[in-house]
Amino acid sequence: MTGPIEQGTSRTRGSTHILTFLVRLSQPMEKVWPQLATPEGLARWFTEADELQPRLGGAVTLRGLGSGRITAWDVDRIVEYTLEDGSRLRFHLERYGEDGATLRFTHEFRGEAESERRWRSRFERLVELNEPRGARTPDPDASG
Repeated sequence: MTGPIEQGTSRTRGSTHILTFLVRLSQPMEKVWPQLATPEGLARWFTEADELQPRLGGAVTLRGLGSGRITAWDVDRIVEYTLEDGSRLRFHLERYGEDGATLRFTHEFRGEAESERRWRSRFERLVELNEPRGARTPDPDASG
């Protein structure tokens, strides 16, 4: 693994594509969870959630992806969104070291709408949101 985002893997089972990623985050699971399971959190790095009922069986509408149900819900650990088109997005958090979290992500879908590159870009935004304050190198050209 190089950096916080492990190389994504892609495989096909019949007409279903399966993308998986492993992402290491510098914040604990409890701080990462809202970014995966609340409308406000998802909007910061992924997409708007026009509807999200935070419970097993709750309704979810992810802008640009569609509507469906929450098919797995274990607070601070697992959320899975299954959409009406049969696609499934699963976010599984585990502890990583003393203060971090590992995100195991799986996206099952049909067609060519998603790509490893697109998800990597999203996860780069998520990693940035979880950097400790002050950890980013200042831009020398930003001073005025």
